[in-house]
Amino acid sequence: MHHLTLTIHGKVQGVWFRAQTKKKADALRLVGYAKNNPDGSVTVVAEGDKDALLHLLAFCHIGSPAAHVESIEEHWEKIKERQYKDFEIK
Repeated sequence: MHHLTLTIHGKVQGVWFRAQTKKKADALRLVGYAKNNPDGSVTVVAEGDKDALLHLLAFCHIGSPAAHVESIEEHWEKIKERQYKDFEIK
C-alpha cells in the first residue's frame, strides 16, 4: 500500500478539480482528500494500491475540463495501513 501527496499548480481552483478528483479516486477505491490551498494550488492526498495511485496521478495531469494544470509536485511513501476511511473534499 502507498501514500501519495500531490500539489497541483495552475488553474485548478473554481473549475471543479477537487470534485472530479474525488469522483476518480472513488472509482479507483482510493482514500484521502483534496483541498484548496491559499496560493491557488490544490493538494491531493491519496492512499491505496500503487497502480490505482498512478491512474489518479495521470488524471491529475489533466484534471477537470476547465482546469489547466501547469505542474505537479509528488511525494510517495510506502505505508502499512490506511489513515483515511474514504476520499473527501476539504
